Formats: sequence, structure tokens, C-alpha cells
Amino acid sequence: MTVALVRNFRLQAHDYAAAESQRRLKGDDADCRMDIRHMNKGLARSATRIAYGSAQLPRLAWYTGLFHVMRQLAREVQFREQGKLQPQRRSNARLEKRLNADIAMLLEQDLANVEAGIYPIPFDRDGSFSNILERLRLFFLDLPEIHERRKRHGTHEVLSAPLRGRRPDYYLQNFHYQSGGWETDDSAARYDTQVEVLFRGTANMMRRQALPPLAEAFEGRDQRKMRLIDIGCGTGRFVDSIKQAWPRLPITGIDLSEAYIRHARRYLKQWPRTHVLVANGEAIPAPDKSYDAATCIFLMHELPPRVRRTLIAEVSRVLKPGGRLVLLDSLQFDDEPEYNSMLEDFPKAYHEPYFSTYLNEDFATIAGSCGLAHRVDKAAYLSKIMVFDKEPN
Repeated sequence: MTVALVRNFRLQAHDYAAAESQRRLKGDDADCRMDIRHMNKGLARSATRIAYGSAQLPRLAWYTGLFHVMRQLAREVQFREQGKLQPQRRSNARLEKRLNADIAMLLEQDLANVEAGIYPIPFDRDGSFSNILERLRLFFLDLPEIHERRKRHGTHEVLSAPLRGRRPDYYLQNFHYQSGGWETDDSAARYDTQVEVLFRGTANMMRRQALPPLAEAFEGRDQRKMRLIDIGCGTGRFVDSIKQAWPRLPITGIDLSEAYIRHARRYLKQWPRTHVLVANGEAIPAPDKSYDAATCIFLMHELPPRVRRTLIAEVSRVLKPGGRLVLLDSLQFDDEPEYNSMLEDFPKAYHEPYFSTYLNEDFATIAGSCGLAHRVDKAAYLSKIMVFDKEPN
């Protein structure tokens, strides 16, 4: 798939340049001047496409390859432990084809957003090659631990006496069966690799699809005079994407994990007007009506239903009238019916204790009860963007 996409980028650039050359040969001087302008525009568009493809396609290939390596390792472990391989579902080939098609659509949408000027060509800031390899080492070292934890259903190994009371019990779990839950520096160091491998290199790309609704809300406004809060900011990847689009926008990021906030502070240190702190979205440390926008990225599916409602009410409290909330999370049941069985199986393979309740959650009704009007839902590969605006006074 990746080779085909690279070829497509190159062919489009070549075809456009060739067509512009033919128009110039056929026209008079005025037409030539017009054609030159068209050609310059076309060349700029081609340069953008080539630059985008050069940055994104190798990254996609890298993580897709790691995904298949991880899957093959899992099958080898299964064969070693059971002496046989479980048969794969018949629908796997068809589902794989659909997944690849949706990744291609996500790439096209990401590029279209760049070409529309919503955000610049993304710079994923994965770090030096040595840093990438170190995170990869941590990732592979943890795979046997995850496997053993999954077998014994070790889901609450981080629920210790010192942490009990300092953090909500629902949070003190080994989500995804990962070592340390959200509480260790090693967990924070390998998290982005884990997510990118799981989503075959599209995690940042999916997160960026939350930027167009923000651009719509910010249009014509001075970014320096607005404020945004990102709830559950984790390692800071989405905050980084926002800052690439609006570098002077003041942003607050909050998360319950001290380790992840330490990581985010290092990762985001180049950006001014960016403040990340340890805080609970159930009690946001901010006055009423103090933010113009709020975002929650891949957070809602990891919260119990009661906490989702509390958090959305808190977001409504801190948003100014007319302020915007953008949620980006997993698809839900029947958003893409072909994926329903995969969504149903996901929490069985990965410890996601609240995912099944998320799949049928009615966020429009929850938000409406808090004074947030539902605007639109949109799918982006395996993610879903939900947009809400706070009703004016």
C-alpha cells in the first residue's frame, strides 16, 4: 500500500508539470503569463505533496512493519505455548483491505488539510534515530510482560497503598496490560511507540483531524488572545500539533500522571505559552468561562460513564459562551458497521474496562444536558471527531 501511495504522489506531480508545459507551448503571451502563474501554483502544490509524502509515508511504512512484526511474534508465542495456531477469521482479508483503504483516505484528508492551509506540513518530532531505537527497545522488552499480564489478567498491579486516595481507583489500572499503568517514566517513554504501532503509524494523523474544527472556531480571531485546554494531554503529542498550527496560542494541558506530565514538559519545552500540569479533569483548576476551546483526545473510552458526564460538565463550566469542545476518540458501534466486530473484540485483547460502555454512549445527549450543542460527527480511519459548542448566554 505504501509503495502505491508514493508512486501516486510522484505521478501527480509529474503529470501536473507536464500539462502546464503543454499549455504554455500552445498559448499567446497573455496566456503564457497566466499559464506561468498556474504552473507556479501547480509546482508549489506538487512540492507540498512531495514534502508531505516524504515525511509521512516512510513513517507509515516503519510502524506498519512493526505492527506486522508484533503480530507475527504473538502467533509464534501462541504456537509455542499451545502447539497450534488458532485459525484466523475468514473476514480478515476483507477487513485488512478495508483498513488499508481507510488509511489511504486518512492520508488524503491529512494532505487536503495541509493544502487548505489549516495546518502546515506536519513535523512529527519522533526524535533522533537513537531515541527512536531506545523507545523501540522499551516497547519490545515490555511485550513479554504484557503477554504474561494478559494471561493472568493482571489489571490492577499499580493500585498500591501510597497511590490509593491520591488518584481515582478507576485510573489505577494497567490499561492495555502495560507495565506501570500510567505511573512510570518507562511507561511514558514507550507509550507513543505503542500507540503508533497499534494504529500502524496513523495515531498522530488521526489526532490532527481534530484541528479543522478548531480552525473553524478560531477563524478571524487573534490566537494570542484566546486560550485552549487539552484534557488528558498525556505525552503532549496533540498539544504539539496544535502549536505547530497556532504557535502563539496559549495552551494548558492537564493529566493525572506525573510521569506523563514530566515527559510532556520535556517534549513541549520549545513552545512558548504552553503550560502542562498534573490535574484531574473532574475538577479542572480554572475559573468559570476562562477558555475559548477544549479538547479531549482518546480519553473518553478510558473513563467510567459517570466520570465522562462529570468531565463534560466541567468542560462546559470552564468554556466561554460560544466556546468549542472537540472530542476525538474511537469509533462507536455502527459508525462503520464493518468494524463492529473489531471494536467488540478490542477490549478483550487489551485491558479497556470501560470501552464497551463507550461504544454505545450518547455524547450528544450528555453534552446537551450541560449546555453544549452538538455540531457534527466525522469518522477518520478508526477514530471519530465529535464537535460541540457552548450555548451563548
